[in-house]
Amino acid sequence: MPRITPKTREELSDLEDVFERAEQALGFVPNSFFLMGRRPEMLRAFSRLSREVVGVPGRVPQDLKWLIAHIASRAAGCQYCMAHTAGSANKTKSTTEEKIDAVFEYERNDLFSEAERAALTVAQAAGMTPNMVSDGDMENLKKHFDDDQIVEIVGVICLFGWLNRFNDTMATGLEEEPLDFATQHLAASGWQVGKHSG
Repeated sequence: MPRITPKTREELSDLEDVFERAEQALGFVPNSFFLMGRRPEMLRAFSRLSREVVGVPGRVPQDLKWLIAHIASRAAGCQYCMAHTAGSANKTKSTTEEKIDAVFEYERNDLFSEAERAALTVAQAAGMTPNMVSDGDMENLKKHFDDDQIVEIVGVICLFGWLNRFNDTMATGLEEEPLDFATQHLAASGWQVGKHSG
């Protein structure tokens, strides 16, 4: 149960355009939107930022962006965001379920390229508190990505850093679709719905 009462979609009818974009992108409206909707300006700002960071194609592949978000969320411990990001990575169709199932072994699994490993290492270190990204991590990242791409990568990590804190603090209830995906693909590596049930 969330720690505050979310608004209903009907109560937030002025935000219908935001909800429709979320449904188009994800297939459902995240429950976090009904909590953020208590502050409509905040939800609108978040929606715009999210669209720019992960919603539109950039110079970093979409599937890698979602894996970065996933690893950063794991490092932060947000079960809600881990379920969402794994499911979204799967929807890109360029990331196989096998790769999602092996993402926690990215450092040693042959499914991941050196570039992906460098990005996921930064995501994992940046998702921790305190931030553990080293100069060496960034130098390795620069071997594979230019400065503009690195800004994209760090933008994804930061967007989910905000979401991790918001959803964990609010105990946002996990929706059925990401819950089912996480149960099938993440539970074997320790994922649990925890406080995000219902």
